[in-house]
Amino acid sequence: MTPITTHPSVRITPAIPARSSDPAAGETRVLLTVEEAARRLRIGRTTCYRLVASGQLATITIGHLRRVPVDALAAFVRDRRAATDTH
Repeated sequence: MTPITTHPSVRITPAIPARSSDPAAGETRVLLTVEEAARRLRIGRTTCYRLVASGQLATITIGHLRRVPVDALAAFVRDRRAATDTH
């Protein structure tokens, strides 16, 4: 990348687009890490791990990895809404 020179003492380098770790930024994923699921749900990582441990948020295991299916997030929200609607 060639720097842009505007003045002999000032060099401006064109910006390189930052990589986004947000799956919603143009990338479609089927499985998420627990941390990614927490970010999508806008909850804390520890809270998300508690939901997984209690069985409220479905996960699958691949080898030694635990992943949250994207559709499990929608099911979790749907179940929570149904639980609050009945009270």
